[in-house]
Amino acid sequence: MSGHSKWATTKHKKAVVDARRGKLFAKLVKTVEVAAKTGGGDPAGNPTLADAIAKAKSQSVPNDNIDRAVKRGSGELAGGANYENITYEAYGPAGVAILVECLTDNRNRAASDVRVAITRNGGTPADPGSVSYLFNRRGVVLLTKTDGLTEDDVLLAVLDAGAEEVNDLGDVFEVISEATDLHAVRVAAGDAGLEITSADVSWLPSVSVPLDAEPAAKVLKLVDSLEDLDDVQNVWFNGDISDDVMELVTS
Repeated sequence: MSGHSKWATTKHKKAVVDARRGKLFAKLVKTVEVAAKTGGGDPAGNPTLADAIAKAKSQSVPNDNIDRAVKRGSGELAGGANYENITYEAYGPAGVAILVECLTDNRNRAASDVRVAITRNGGTPADPGSVSYLFNRRGVVLLTKTDGLTEDDVLLAVLDAGAEEVNDLGDVFEVISEATDLHAVRVAAGDAGLEITSADVSWLPSVSVPLDAEPAAKVLKLVDSLEDLDDVQNVWFNGDISDDVMELVTS
């Protein structure tokens, strides 16, 4: 669990180059559109849409882009695509288990691109179910550390909303909940005046594989290659990378 959380936090802090920011914007807008199509265009009655909009805004996606995505998804505006959720499974270097979440309007393209990225970076595609059993679907909220803020303060603010544990990851606090409680936990944190870094439904590993520098670098290269694909929304893996190793491979 900690390995992926640290990697997600590291990526969040790193400056996003323009080309990648364009890809990120497109993926966030796609998530908003699908959420509106699935549960309706009113965020007040669609928690999934509310969370998608909040995430897009936190990454500085322009409001006009978000509004158009909501209207396309709800049918108010023409041009919406028929996106399909597909999850691919794989083994990476050092036997690390990998889940790849896609949102695509072309299943064949997504399958081909994901397979090429995996095999070219030392991984092996896996059959459905052979990897996913190693992960649990959870809600993860990252909160920025501020002066004087403690784990107990965070837990007190979000416990009644469904938070199950709070972890200190260095620069942020990580709040874990059931996936269905993510929206309530995010709202409770915001109402308490806590600064939200990110809030996502995530696949967290139940078993982790410790990684030294060389395999860690290979795994992260594979993850980067997958995340660069237009159809890929999220990549999860069960490699546990220590702070020292993470510093070595990301510096």
